[in-house]
Amino acid sequence: MSAAEGHLDHLHEADFLRLASFIEEYSGIKMPPSKRTMLEGRLRKRVMATGCQDLREYCHYLFKGGGLEQETVSLIDAVTTNKTEFFREVEHFRILAGQVLPQLLKSAPPGRRATLRLWSVAASIGAEAYTMAMVMDNAAAQGRFDTSILGTDISTRVLQTAALGIYPEEMAAPVPEAMRRRYLMRGQGRSTGLVRVVPELRAMVRYRRLNLMDAHYPLEEAVDVAFCRNVLIYFDKPTQQAVLERVCTHLRPGGFLFLGHSETLAGFGLPVKPTPAATVFQKV
Repeated sequence: MSAAEGHLDHLHEADFLRLASFIEEYSGIKMPPSKRTMLEGRLRKRVMATGCQDLREYCHYLFKGGGLEQETVSLIDAVTTNKTEFFREVEHFRILAGQVLPQLLKSAPPGRRATLRLWSVAASIGAEAYTMAMVMDNAAAQGRFDTSILGTDISTRVLQTAALGIYPEEMAAPVPEAMRRRYLMRGQGRSTGLVRVVPELRAMVRYRRLNLMDAHYPLEEAVDVAFCRNVLIYFDKPTQQAVLERVCTHLRPGGFLFLGHSETLAGFGLPVKPTPAATVFQKV
């Protein structure tokens, strides 16, 4: 690569600002100057995929060449951060099984088999949703109920991984051994080093693309539990409030909202009340 080419392989100030503005407006994800190098690195694959010569040409293609309409989903896929793991913030899953589930079953109509609906709001590659499924299926032997789980994310790339339910074996380390044997199949041959979520568990979870910046979320039915964890940190305060208001709209009265341990509802005035468990709230 020549010196001139190397110069063009970095974002010009105007291009960076325009990209940052579009990404935040579309997805709510803030893109400060400190993330400029990260953004350049992630967009270089899109430069190659679109046949552009460099980042300058890619930005021209987006904003002046009419490419934004067909490239937006791939652009957002490239820039989203998807940190996740099984049983992340494990105390939440103890609370789900030991405190939230008994309350939900107590309020269910008597004489009928309950269907409990859970929502992994920022599902990423599916580890959170499948953890929820493990916990609920493990508890189902002790109570008569069915579970339906929805996982949503803005990134189509991670949702494809989630639907497959195939992960590196080291990702399974946080899963308790008994659950690992029951819910994860170890790969053999060319699949050695991988695990796959068993079909019965995959059948409990469906995935759908959702942009949390949309004015309406296409959920057909209210949910009993919403895990909205470790996604608010990417938004400014007004966006956090708007997202939480929309999430709460889809939470049934008496349902539960889980936030990440570093997140708070302070100052938002949402229709929920705190529970004894930190960062777990109940809709009033």
